[in-house]
Amino acid sequence: MLSVTLRTLRTRWTTFTGSFVALCLGVALLTVTGLALASTVTAPERAPERFATAPVVVKGGDTLRVPTPIGARESPLAHPRPVPAATVARLRRLGPVVEDRSFPVRAEGGPADLVGHPWSTAAYAPYDLATGRAPRTADEAVVTGDWAHPGQRVRTGLGTVRVVGTLTARGFENAVFFTDARAARLQGATAQLVVHADPASVRKAVGDSARVLTGGARRLADADPGRDREALTAMNALFGTAGGVTAFVSVFVVASTFAFAVAQRRKEFALLRTAGATPAQIRRSVLAEALAVGVLASAAGCALGARGAPLLAARVVDEGLAPAWFTIGEHTWPYHAAFWTGLLVALCGATAASWRAGRTAPTEALREAAVDSGPLTRGRLLCGTALLLTAAVLTTLSLIGDPSDLLHRKTYISRPMLLITATALLAPLVLRPLTRLLTCLPSAVGMLVRENTATGVRRTAALAAPVLVTVALAGSLLGATATLRQAKSTEASDRTTAAFVVTPATGAGFDADTLRRLRAVPGARVSPTSSTAVHVLEDGVALIRSEARAATPGDLAATTRLPLAAGRPGDLDDDSIIVNEEWQRHRVGDRVEVWLGDGTPRTLRVAAVMTTGTGDNGVYVTPRNAPGATVDRVDVALEDGAAPATVATALREALDTGGGRVLTREAWLRATHPDTNRTTRLGLFLVLGIALLYTGISVVNTTVMAASDRVRDLAVLRLAGATRWQLLRLTGAEALTAVTAGALLGVLVTCVNLAGLWSALALLSVRPALTLPWEALGTTAGACALLAVAAATVPAALALRRRPADLAGVRE
Repeated sequence: MLSVTLRTLRTRWTTFTGSFVALCLGVALLTVTGLALASTVTAPERAPERFATAPVVVKGGDTLRVPTPIGARESPLAHPRPVPAATVARLRRLGPVVEDRSFPVRAEGGPADLVGHPWSTAAYAPYDLATGRAPRTADEAVVTGDWAHPGQRVRTGLGTVRVVGTLTARGFENAVFFTDARAARLQGATAQLVVHADPASVRKAVGDSARVLTGGARRLADADPGRDREALTAMNALFGTAGGVTAFVSVFVVASTFAFAVAQRRKEFALLRTAGATPAQIRRSVLAEALAVGVLASAAGCALGARGAPLLAARVVDEGLAPAWFTIGEHTWPYHAAFWTGLLVALCGATAASWRAGRTAPTEALREAAVDSGPLTRGRLLCGTALLLTAAVLTTLSLIGDPSDLLHRKTYISRPMLLITATALLAPLVLRPLTRLLTCLPSAVGMLVRENTATGVRRTAALAAPVLVTVALAGSLLGATATLRQAKSTEASDRTTAAFVVTPATGAGFDADTLRRLRAVPGARVSPTSSTAVHVLEDGVALIRSEARAATPGDLAATTRLPLAAGRPGDLDDDSIIVNEEWQRHRVGDRVEVWLGDGTPRTLRVAAVMTTGTGDNGVYVTPRNAPGATVDRVDVALEDGAAPATVATALREALDTGGGRVLTREAWLRATHPDTNRTTRLGLFLVLGIALLYTGISVVNTTVMAASDRVRDLAVLRLAGATRWQLLRLTGAEALTAVTAGALLGVLVTCVNLAGLWSALALLSVRPALTLPWEALGTTAGACALLAVAAATVPAALALRRRPADLAGVRE
């Protein structure tokens, strides 16, 4: 059996090349993603940055902790509490205390992410003076980097300052250091401080009023300490999705290749049966071939993945998707997982084909007809039907029970694969009538293409299936994200009725003086709002955080049209809250226990209920229930008779030197148009790239395999009078017909998948607009068509260089 397997691999190497390449690349991708996942799991925490040399850091409360029957639940506070004054007084008795403050700074010619600090904290990074000296007066400052130089006067949103020194940049922030007194006037609250004292004494003095940070925990005092973990979590999702799609498409390609190969070798297996081979021996021979290909391809893929993993790590760091310190660690389990997965994929892909080969009757050796009989086996029909029913049932249950589930990324990425696989399995049922429809032109070439594709349904299905998968994946994934973006944009447009939206400088908020000047603009109805958050405990164990906005009820109703399901926005007051239908308790008049953005517990009455929408319909409270929140947006409606241009000019003048922008409603909607984040976008393109790569392999391999068996057919046509150019047109047209059929089925699957998403949006009270990514669909189908035509015509052109009589005598 082994000798037969080796001879078969040597003789029919073109048949197994596609499977080998697909498995090799699949195992390489699994190795790369496995190593990346392993490295993210064991990645170290980022070391402290701003307070690397500080002995003890005391930080105000920034985490909400709620006890439940199954343990405490935690969530970050939207507005961390400052260190209490009494605690600061006790700490000063223990030793020197340096108060830290951080606030955004907008400077002409400076970086957009400038942040201000008191000078005394610079020594804890530590920062080194590159030029100049420390600030001594209120109008002096020291900056990091080289964007300003000593002696230069810089206009900022906090007033004009004179740069008296520069610090060597440390890479984690762009900072401006003021004198401690000036920083205290600019930012009164003390979020954290450094204490030069014994840590145990500090903990005793602080008690439960704040957090005491020492050692590696001092990194929690840096800006956004969870950014590394968030980036690594996003990478886990990215690489996990890529690995899953790789395994899915690998099985598909390998199974398709082996099924087509078995159909081609029907006469060979019949001769073996005639010579005495049993069905079990035939099955073992096919599985042995798959095992040999799987071992070689898996080994090569592991070696290729070991080379590619460091390159991937460097790329994601360069793109800013991973922390700068991220590297691939020394791990062995990803190699084992990738190798054995590749081997399992090869055997699973060949199992169904081996059973079909084992059922070959000895009399098949006498058969000369090339018509495919029973291209859709019973097992394939049952599997396809089961997957189709599963996809339909899951979508129906989601629409009935929780339509918002279909809007989640994990759902619209994974769920379409059920319908895609089902359609690919059942494709032979519709390919014959579809190809006849596509080739109904009354011409000799059209007639031959029609009959050849109808006769060789297995060949047509093997070529159309990978095209179907790629087009459907591209359409379903990109179409889902585009449809959701359009739905979110529609929601924002319906919600915003203000004529103008005023926004502050980047990272800042409006102060009281600026708000007073904006309110004084003639002809303008001003509605200042603040970003905050509200927490609620559902089912006694789940602490849910909802993004919220704080607004004055009367002004809110004049500038915003809330998508209300019940109640009125005018009923909002300091003792109530506006929620959405996602909340467990969402009836008007219900009283809900919540925790505000700073952790303060309150019991509020539900004044109104909004529809769920796409998830952006958050919560509304009054400013009194958003302690610590700063106004970050001002909606402006026009009074009757007010001139828009005059009001816009007055609003810009009211902003004065504080910075900010006055945008029309249309400009605001364009500026805030929802977009897919970089990690999700990269993940989608990675998935589609993998699918397109495998489609190319499958298309080329199937076409080349089919071309090798049709040499005698071409010779007969040549002897019948067909020209070389006519035969090349024939082979190209057949390949193009199969690709077109697969692309049309892919578009059909895309429409069905997006119809489920459209229905979910409609049930969530969103005006949905189905968005098909025609450009991506056309590009994908065009690339597949180009590959298929090239792979079909090139071997045919090479074969037709020989004399027709010689071609007719070629052995099968």
